[in-house]
Amino acid sequence: MKSYNFCPICSYSMTITVLDGRNVNTCSRKCGFVHWNKPVPVVAALVSWRGEYIVARNSVWPPGLFSLISGFIDTGEHPTAAIQREVNEELGLNLIDCKFVDYYPFKAMNQIIIAYSVKAEGEISITEEIAEIKKMDKESLITYDFGPLKLGRLVVDDALRKCLL
Repeated sequence: MKSYNFCPICSYSMTITVLDGRNVNTCSRKCGFVHWNKPVPVVAALVSWRGEYIVARNSVWPPGLFSLISGFIDTGEHPTAAIQREVNEELGLNLIDCKFVDYYPFKAMNQIIIAYSVKAEGEISITEEIAEIKKMDKESLITYDFGPLKLGRLVVDDALRKCLL
């Protein structure tokens, strides 16, 4: 559990307390602060473009590591608007179809991933956030090894099952 050492409200030390049946960080002075450590919402998309599927390597990732297009949801933003924005920002493409796949808790990063299967149009234009892209046909995507990024494999399998790509 990600935690604070000191209360951000009154600066007293934090302690673990059982609330609602789970361990949470609370202020030892009892000022009322509770760190619930709620997950951050993130969207991810399996992008279909001109009959191929696009996966990308983030510019901070090592060579050879590719996954889905993803990003954080802005305050007040609907998840489908967020994935449309992310696909446009990272690939320069516009969505013409967007299907919900599933949601996935990603405990290691304290995130909840909301995944979509999307069809996009336009010309690909990557930004500095993306180091490179890989285009794959359906058969290559089905057998693609996402390595340590297991979420990509889960989304692809679920998208194939639920959205009939």
